Amino acid sequence: MSASSSHRAEEVRNLLNAVQDLLIPFIRSADEDTLGPKVLENGVNGAQAHSNKTGTSLVDYKKPDELQRILELELPEQGTGQNGLVEALQKVLRYSVNTWHQGFLDKLYASTNAPGVASELILATLNTNVHVYQVSPALTVIEKFTGKQLASLFGLNGPRAGGISVQGGSASNTTSIVIARNNLYPSTKKDGNGDYKFVLFTSAHGHYSIEKAAQMLGLGSSSVWAVPIDKQGRMIPAELEKLVQKALSENRTPFYVNATAGTTVMGSFDPFNEIAAICKKYNLWFHVDGSWGGSFVFSQRHRSKLAGAEKADSIAINPHKMLGVPVTCSFLLAADLRRFHRANTLPAGYLFHNEDTEIQQCSNDPTTTESDSPEVWDLADLTLQCGRRADSLKLFLSWTYYGTTGYESQINTACDTAAYLATLVAENPNFLLVSENPPPCLQVCFYYAPGGQLLHPRGIVFNETERRKANSKVTEQVTHAIVNKGFMVDFAPPSGDEDAVGNGKFFRCVVNVQTTRETVEALVRAIEEVGPGVVEKLKGETAPAKRPGERGHGPVAHHL
Repeated sequence: MSASSSHRAEEVRNLLNAVQDLLIPFIRSADEDTLGPKVLENGVNGAQAHSNKTGTSLVDYKKPDELQRILELELPEQGTGQNGLVEALQKVLRYSVNTWHQGFLDKLYASTNAPGVASELILATLNTNVHVYQVSPALTVIEKFTGKQLASLFGLNGPRAGGISVQGGSASNTTSIVIARNNLYPSTKKDGNGDYKFVLFTSAHGHYSIEKAAQMLGLGSSSVWAVPIDKQGRMIPAELEKLVQKALSENRTPFYVNATAGTTVMGSFDPFNEIAAICKKYNLWFHVDGSWGGSFVFSQRHRSKLAGAEKADSIAINPHKMLGVPVTCSFLLAADLRRFHRANTLPAGYLFHNEDTEIQQCSNDPTTTESDSPEVWDLADLTLQCGRRADSLKLFLSWTYYGTTGYESQINTACDTAAYLATLVAENPNFLLVSENPPPCLQVCFYYAPGGQLLHPRGIVFNETERRKANSKVTEQVTHAIVNKGFMVDFAPPSGDEDAVGNGKFFRCVVNVQTTRETVEALVRAIEEVGPGVVEKLKGETAPAKRPGERGHGPVAHHL
């Protein structure tokens, strides 16, 4: 039921109080879960909470078909008001992953924090669109200020340096490709790709969004060339230059290089200075995808990993990953935002009322100086979006709350915890560390290997593909088994194809700024507790069928 306009504030108050009574216990359940054997309530609320049979408040996991039956979703003809909303929210909390939980080490993000929750409430209340200044004056000024401050951390300090908020890292990368193409080859803005055979370069460990963007922009997957990497997962500059020369020899048009600060699996940082030199030599747009590792810019201790990023034409960074800002919050930064405007501006008199023609002419006039080029305050004229949420406010408020030194402390502590986990793994005879120690970012990659040996039969010829599949199966099943002990971690193949290289899938544990040393110690214990049972089960599954008169299970089962 809707309230009259004179009672809306009270309606909001009542509903927020009811929702708060559910959310606070949900968060508290994560705070109070010590990852021990006790059965905890899942934090829906005190009186009506259901016992979580997994023994932790991390997640009461159900398969899709089962969850559909449990939720019994429906949309009523007549509104059910506050009671109906609260009942629905109870179910959502009951069967959602509690990312506030210490055991959530699964993805390149974790829970938000107190200022994050507050900022989302503020944005929901304002409910404005940061596309034109007229309807979002304060939020527009905050976005431009926050983008400029963020850019300055990377050493982008010119009068036109700054950034814009984008929907996520993939959107930032896609936007950078559009800006690169439209600036380097202005005719494409009107005529499309035309006869150009464009080529983009990204490392073999680069994010898949580059290829997806190429598909979206009509360039096609074949236009994305993977650059070989070294043993640390970093792009090899000499190999990049070879590929650029190859593209030129084939009458193609190389125009864009995506380097990565913190790759998705290994957390590697590409050699930005060397890549920048190649981009300058061949007039290529140099983009740094710092969606994950870009937040190291807040840390004096780890900032050196970003050396050379200041030479980039554009930089992506996602505060919602490492900094605890609520999803989504991503920025695309640059030394000169006029290039963003030049690439994306379009005349739309029904929306942009600030002398569009004059600004467009100035942006495209190479003789225009920085001092007489008009400032763009309608931010949608810099982006691919029209509808734009004020995600920048979330970083601004969180940065205000913690300060630069607060963020630095959080990142340094997280890096120390990741290094501690890597050391625990390296010194444990039942694991094999895949990551460097200390790891370059916050991921720690490793195998469960009882006695220090990956699964393999001793003394007999063994199919390599089957061995990789066996190791992958152990990793996957251990990952599922430890959920009952309050841990979620991910797994990954070495280079995206487990049948191509390596020993199969390994664990990828992602430490976050709230992860404690006690948590990673408990994770190692949990894997050791469930691991033997998983291996024994696999032995039974892989044992060859007995022939008449045979005894035992055969050599493969004995030597897994």
